[in-house]
Amino acid sequence: MKEKKRIPTDGEPVAWKSPFAALKDLDLPPTQPGSKTDRPIAASPTHVKHRGRVDILRQTAHRGGKTVTVVTGFVAMGQTEKEQLAKEMQKACGVGGTVKDGRIEIQGDKREEVARILAKAGFRPVFAGG
Repeated sequence: MKEKKRIPTDGEPVAWKSPFAALKDLDLPPTQPGSKTDRPIAASPTHVKHRGRVDILRQTAHRGGKTVTVVTGFVAMGQTEKEQLAKEMQKACGVGGTVKDGRIEIQGDKREEVARILAKAGFRPVFAGG
């Protein structure tokens, strides 16, 4: 007959072996402090999330002859995320810009700088139009 394991109820310490006791002595990679998930910090990003193709256009029509770089074709991307990306582009290019009708508009012909920022963010920038 199998002997039953009983837990003492009179205040005696419980003889319990933790299944995680062996992990205590392991040398684990460092984690990012304060992150929601304590995932290990990657030494270098080897895999960038692919977020799809975006078109980069240069437009001058209806703008008084001024050139504007327009980024279109975002799929499954919220308005706030587009605004954050536009702000990053404006800062890197040193110009103004806005988000209108689901497109990001950056003042001036800044296609190369915008393409670099989009590629870093995981998009596949494509120069379209003129």
